[in-house]
Amino acid sequence: MSPTITALEFHGVAVTPKTNWCFVLLRTDAGLTGLGECTLANQEGLLEAEARRIAPALVGRPALARNRLARLLPHAPGGLVAQTLLSAIEQALWDIAGQALGQPIHALLGGALREAIPLYANINRGTNPRTPEGFAAAARRALDAGFRAVKLAPFDPIVWEDAADPAWRAGYAQGLARIAAVRQEVGPDIDVMVDAHWRFSPGGAAGLIRDVAPLGLFWLECPVAEANHAEIRRLRGMANERGMRLAGAETLSGLAAYRPLIETGCYDVLMPDMKHCGGHEEMRRIAALALTAGVEIAPHNPTGPVCHAHSLHACATLPNLLPLEVQFGETERFFTLCRGASLRFGQGEAAVPDAPGLGLVLEEGGEPWQVHAAPWLDPRLG
Repeated sequence: MSPTITALEFHGVAVTPKTNWCFVLLRTDAGLTGLGECTLANQEGLLEAEARRIAPALVGRPALARNRLARLLPHAPGGLVAQTLLSAIEQALWDIAGQALGQPIHALLGGALREAIPLYANINRGTNPRTPEGFAAAARRALDAGFRAVKLAPFDPIVWEDAADPAWRAGYAQGLARIAAVRQEVGPDIDVMVDAHWRFSPGGAAGLIRDVAPLGLFWLECPVAEANHAEIRRLRGMANERGMRLAGAETLSGLAAYRPLIETGCYDVLMPDMKHCGGHEEMRRIAALALTAGVEIAPHNPTGPVCHAHSLHACATLPNLLPLEVQFGETERFFTLCRGASLRFGQGEAAVPDAPGLGLVLEEGGEPWQVHAAPWLDPRLG
């Protein structure tokens, strides 16, 4: 007999002075609870309200009717907040299905292509002080932990709209110095990625590509606003000519949003996020269409343990996979907030979970989510 949904609960928890993680719990009459993650920085109140709004439509419905309950509609109102909440519900429904059928999620997706998932370390939030030396030290800690690839976001606090301000040039120079320090620390054989967080105009991004070319980046990520397809394609050509990939598209939802990026050749690497793209089903559709164009997939995954675990299941099944992102050095809560399968990294990879469903149980409680007066990103960047 199919389990029936009895409740949808939102759970937001503060894990650092600057970071909240947010989750969805779907309860059923069979005693099964499905977990999904809906972390979206600075939108916790809207996520909680959206969970309350949608809960009555789910209670009493069969939990295995995922296609009816979690269909992503790109034109629906609510924007990224609604799509993120729906993505978490989709994740939770897969978790319930796996538990009910006694199979890990990746088995329900057709089976794993690999036994371990390669990882790269996002060192950005674990870096303190944010000096070139601080970034180099964080990169060294990642290497000592077994990672063979690291990513940094070195250009805070500059935004292209402020390029006429003399302080912009100083901030830009500081960002380049941070990248150079990391490259010098890790040597030539470690992949280094740089996340620009949409901080540049197309002209500024062209200059950035020329300036970082001698540092041998594996990819440059999100140099300009995602909607600027023509300029992204031009920048990809510049990057490729200098031996680096262009990566992006981490906050889009649904195949319809990714299709024009693939068809017009914007990126070498697409970064759908399990929390935003629509969940497992949409990520697989995005990856399948990307595969037809020779585009690689490196899921965006810099948040909490539930998104990470779902991403591991998805990555196990994707043929065009590059290493999966993981937030390195931000907080030990990543490893202690859930019970079940170990999320510890070993030599820059993670084992594919084999327990039924997601394989995790959230430790409910903890400090409730907090409003952050100083967000990580300038609000102009989204």
